[in-house]
Amino acid sequence: MLEKLTLYVGIYLILLHSKMKVYLSPTLTVTTEESAALQPYFDFDVQRNLTVTVGQTGFLHCRVERLGDKDVAWIRKRDLHILTTGSSTYTSDQRFQVIRPENSINWTLQIKYPQVRDSGVYECQINSEPKMSLSYVLNVIELRARILGPSDIFVKSGSEIIMTCVIQQGPHDLGTVFWYKGNTLIESTMQENSIHLGENQRITVETDWTDGLTSRLKIKRAVQSDTGNYTCVPTMAKSSSVYAHVISGEHPAAMQHNGAIRPFAVSLSSSALLFYVALLVHIALSKQFRICHNRDGR
Repeated sequence: MLEKLTLYVGIYLILLHSKMKVYLSPTLTVTTEESAALQPYFDFDVQRNLTVTVGQTGFLHCRVERLGDKDVAWIRKRDLHILTTGSSTYTSDQRFQVIRPENSINWTLQIKYPQVRDSGVYECQINSEPKMSLSYVLNVIELRARILGPSDIFVKSGSEIIMTCVIQQGPHDLGTVFWYKGNTLIESTMQENSIHLGENQRITVETDWTDGLTSRLKIKRAVQSDTGNYTCVPTMAKSSSVYAHVISGEHPAAMQHNGAIRPFAVSLSSSALLFYVALLVHIALSKQFRICHNRDGR
């Protein structure tokens, strides 16, 4: 009788345990799902490979949903240096700053006056458990202007000088170009960008943004006072210079006329030419004499 009672009690406990699992399992599942639903997460629909030029402010945008009581930090990957945590900056380099409007999900790292050395990987991190991070790549490039042709140009007085400054296409608006003669800015106006209007627009600047950035400085009816150092100074690139020589008549140097380079030319007087020919004959005869003398000596 006791054995049967024990058996019944055992069966009852097994059934009771099974029912408790059925009741408790959904509860535990809901609790786990609710916990996962409260975790923060990144918005991946942002640009994470940014290219800027030297001096152009860069912005790395990190968007975090459901942050709750967690904090966002920006880390420079190459040296694991903490740049910002929350709204506070943790670097002495004042070029770095986090921008976050009140109650916004945007945590933007701003880099002012970036240099080539700032290129690399940056991480946006959430101090959750486990820690969450999203990587960004910053590329800082240095644009350089280039004036086509040689660094010294020679033109005849009265001809036209054309200097063409070219900047390859960058990742953004390339700005504009200023021209200097020495330390003096060549003032320009809208559209035709003409200066010296009293001289019937003798000097003009034309800028074209079609393929990269191209700026042309044109000087009509060049005079000797136009001789000097000319510099193309872009707002978004390093400058480039040439030296223009305006001369009267032919000159023993490379000549530029109407934007083209003419071959090297040398002008000699008739007396100098006769002397040069006589010198060549003398050298030839001396060489022949030495050959004959050597033969006789043998």
